[in-house]
Amino acid sequence: MAEVADIAFIQELKQRPDLSLKQDAQGIPLIDLSCPDMDALVHDIGHACTKWGFFQIINHGVPSELSHKLAEASHKFFHLTMDEKRKVRRDVGKVLGYYDTEHTKNIRDWKEVFDYTVQQPTLAAASVDENDHQVAHWENQWPQSPPEMREVCEEYAKEMVALGMRLMELIAMSMGLKAQRFEEFFKDHTSSVRLNHYPPCPSPELALGVGHHKDPGVLTILAQDDVGGLEVRQKSDGRWVGVKPTPDAYIVNLGDVLQVWSNGEYESVDHRVIVNPEKERYSIPFFLNPSHYTMVEPLPELIRGHQKGAKYRPYNWGKFALSRKHSNFMKLQADNIQIHWFKN
Repeated sequence: MAEVADIAFIQELKQRPDLSLKQDAQGIPLIDLSCPDMDALVHDIGHACTKWGFFQIINHGVPSELSHKLAEASHKFFHLTMDEKRKVRRDVGKVLGYYDTEHTKNIRDWKEVFDYTVQQPTLAAASVDENDHQVAHWENQWPQSPPEMREVCEEYAKEMVALGMRLMELIAMSMGLKAQRFEEFFKDHTSSVRLNHYPPCPSPELALGVGHHKDPGVLTILAQDDVGGLEVRQKSDGRWVGVKPTPDAYIVNLGDVLQVWSNGEYESVDHRVIVNPEKERYSIPFFLNPSHYTMVEPLPELIRGHQKGAKYRPYNWGKFALSRKHSNFMKLQADNIQIHWFKN
């Protein structure tokens, strides 16, 4: 990594973490997916979505051995030479693979990543032009080393899709909808997995592993190591609080698409990653995303009888996502596209 002295990494004063006030969140919902009482489980999911916008899950059914294999492969990959990693470097043309100069809110993140999608190829919008109906085919790039990386990554992705769709059934039921209500949006889903590596940072008070943001998709399922660093902005008081790692648990946070589908009843959560001056950190988020041609708008069932009607205008997921992805590669003159642009 470059030095924090590089101005590209330095956060604006108001966004810098105050490490002297570091505090862990209290009362984060911890939901046991093996609970036999379906009514209680659905209630807990709904409460977590309404009050927090994120929660932790245990007994989720993902084999711990698989998670450990992926963590080991991730560690091996990120400790390759830079020349080796850059053989699968992503760019505006090849949007999947390795990258170490990503920007969030126009500030460079203190991290390196490896991205891959679940579907091969993944069908995506070819451009952000609303009149362009061409479809792009995103192909994964796989490194030669470690040799087991592709197989374990693909196996893990399948487990994440199954878990994500199970969570969507529970979320649908918590809204009073049929369990399969959301299935239609995922026929050609654009879901992806990211391997994150946050090296030790000499000036953690100036930089962030990831700047504050809300995830644009449906929901995110995060595996993190025991170092910690994820912080969320509490809905109750707006304070930044840490999410302490729980062994064999996943952190689930709601994305912008789900906020729009729910007509604002379930809100996506603002979060960021602080960095450690001594320890490297690894995390693996899975992003559950709809088909590129999905027009994202409040569900009709949830706006019937609503006094103010739909709170958001429809937008195309594929073009929205592509616009956000392009902003990762360069510093823009203005903030990247946000769902509040589509508020009524």
